[in-house]
This record gives sequence, structure tokens and C-alpha cells, in this order.
Amino acid sequence: MSLKRNTIWNLVGTGLPLLLGAVTIPYLLKNIGVEAFGILTLVWALIGYFSLFDFGLGRALTQQVSVARGNQQNSHLPSLIKTGLWFTAVTGLVGGILLAFLAKPLALHWLKISITLQPNTVQALLVASIGIPLTTVTTGFRGILEGFEDFKGVNLLRICLGSANFALPALSVMFIGTSLVWMVASLIIARLIVLAAHAWLVHLKMPAGWMFAKFNKQDMRALLSFGAWMTISNIISPLMVTADRFIISGVLGATVVAYYTVPFELLIRVLIVPSALTAALFPRLASLLTTNIQEADRLYKNSLKIIMTILVPTCLIIALGSKWGMALWLGLDFAEHSWKIVVIMAIGLIFNGVASVPFAAIQAKGRAHATAKLHLLEFVFYVPLLFICLKYAGLMGAALAWTSRVIVDLFALLYLGKKVFYSRI
Repeated sequence: MSLKRNTIWNLVGTGLPLLLGAVTIPYLLKNIGVEAFGILTLVWALIGYFSLFDFGLGRALTQQVSVARGNQQNSHLPSLIKTGLWFTAVTGLVGGILLAFLAKPLALHWLKISITLQPNTVQALLVASIGIPLTTVTTGFRGILEGFEDFKGVNLLRICLGSANFALPALSVMFIGTSLVWMVASLIIARLIVLAAHAWLVHLKMPAGWMFAKFNKQDMRALLSFGAWMTISNIISPLMVTADRFIISGVLGATVVAYYTVPFELLIRVLIVPSALTAALFPRLASLLTTNIQEADRLYKNSLKIIMTILVPTCLIIALGSKWGMALWLGLDFAEHSWKIVVIMAIGLIFNGVASVPFAAIQAKGRAHATAKLHLLEFVFYVPLLFICLKYAGLMGAALAWTSRVIVDLFALLYLGKKVFYSRI
């Protein structure tokens, strides 16, 4: 299976929905207002963040399926897969219950939402909680498909879900009204359909009767030994990416969140290139690190060069054209509030994108504990830095804090990534 072809599928799967987003985001901003749209972006973030309740088993399943297939142990796959999927379902239910429990304090107290939007936000968060178990089980199925290197199937479904994330809220506004509840409900229906499609693709790859395989305690221990450390990374890493918007809402108010989240959500899409490459690289490295370390090292170094070559000029162009681009897309008033944020984050994106390669190598080796410990250490310093920067520099301070963190993250991961090929971590 071609690494290049798999990377292209990953790019298409992530990139095509963004074209739809470029149209629907201005429409939503115009019709529901900046604050309501800011809340919708928070719901997107919460559904994504609460997917951490898969306890790292999506990534663990990719790694374990890749290793089993590389070692010609296909007969072991049914029990491994069934065990992992049952666990993602149970923990997803726990995550959904937790979000439902937190819905009222989030909407009424913690996020400083205006009084008129608070009731609608509580209901929207309760509906969003239904999506958590759907998301965690889908993550498990996706991990299995990536272990089989079926990036075509994974990304056709990613296109559907990504398009639904942007299109369905806009259609809801167009035909039903500006209720956040209906916007979020449409997203949950889409996730249910996509879950069923993932399950069918996995079923087609497995032998008859695989669903009747026995729950295997040894498989569970192997998955959890990887997944437990992945869970720490899954908690801390997304928190460092999304916590800034919640802290901004708490410190500066929900009315300014969109001026930060919209450019951030746009810019972070630049990372589809390194994400596409490393998603394809991860299962390949997991297999090669047990069978051909020299080839794994070659792929690792080539991937670093490719991502640097793409990101440096791309991010420099974005920084130089930030004010003009934001004004053209969302208007001059919005651009005045956000263009400096774009400049600072564009610089950070270079470091963040390159860091995805050593991150993938470390975890492909099964050393999830290394990245987890690093993220814990970063978090201890990042949150106080974020509060300080917000206090003295406002929204620009949040961008500066994020960029500073990803620079430190890159150099630490490069150090740990180099040691992967010498088995010292």
C-alpha cells in the first residue's frame, strides 16, 4: 500500500469539507451572531475533546492491528478488535453522562454566556452529550481501519462527517431557525450515520463470525498499557489546544471568543498536510519498527523534510496576507480584531506541524508514556502562562502563549523521536 496514496486520501478527507466551511462560516456569523457562533465552536470543541473517553484505544487499536498484521497474526485480530470496541462503548457512555452533568454549570456560570442564550446553550450541550459515545466508538472503528491502512474508506467517511459539521448547522438555520439545539441535533444524527458506515467497513474486512470472538483479558491489558498513557495525552494535548477559548470566555467574556476561534480554526486546517502524512505514516512505522528499523528511519527523516518544505512558505504567506485575507473573508471589522492573532499563530503552525512527525514515531514504537509525560510537563507551565498573557495582552496574549508552547514542544519531541531508533525511551 502506497504511503503517498494514503497521504493524498488523508488530505482530501480533511481538506474538502473546509471548502464548504469557507462558505457556511460567514453565513452562520451573519445569521446567528458572533456570540452564538462562538458557542457553536465551543460545542464542536467539547464533542471532540470528550472523545478522549475512548481512553486512547483508537490509536492503540491502530498500533496493535498494524503490529499483528506485520507479524502475520491475523487470527488474533477478532478478539483484539472486539475487546477494544466494547471498551470504547462503555467509556463513551461515561463521557456522555459527564458532559450532560456539566451542561448547566458550563452554560450558566463558567462560560459567561449572555442571559438570553443560556437556556438554549444548556439544551444544546445536553444534546451534544449523546454524541460522545457515538464519537468514541467511531474512533475505535477508525483506528481499526487505519491499522488495515484503508485510508480511502476512512477519508470518504471523514468527508461526509466534516461536510456535515459545516453544512448541517447552516441548513438548520436556513429551514428551522437560529436555535442552537437544532444545529447540534443535526450534528449528532450525522455522527450516528457515520458510525454505522465505519462499522460496516470493518465488518467487510473481518472473517465470518468475528463478532462472536471472546473478550480477551490479555488483549485488554496490552491495549490499556498503550491506551492509558495515550489517555493522558488525549486529555492534556487537546486541552492545551482548546482550553484557551474557554479561558478567554471566562476571563474576557464569550463575546470575544469568535475573534480568536475563527482564525484559529482556519489556521489549524493548515495542519491537514502534516496530519495527512503522519496518519498514513503511523501504521507503517508501527510495522517497520519491528521488522525494518533502517526503512523506518528513512521514512521518518524524509517526512520531516517534506513537512518543513511545505509549511515554511505556506505559513509565511499566510502571515503576510493576514489582514487582507480576513477582511476579504469576514469583513474589515472582524479583521481588525483578529489579523495580528493570525500572524502570531502562523509562525507557531510551522513548529506544531513539524512536531507531528516525531510524535507519530514515538507512539508507533509503543512509547506513549514519553509523549504523555511531556504533555503533562507542558501543561503545568502553559496554563499559568496563558492567564498571564491574557491579562497583559488580551487575545494576542493567548496567541503568544500557544505559539511559545508549540515551539518548546517541537524541540522536546525531536529529542525523544531521535531516541526511538536507538530504543532508549
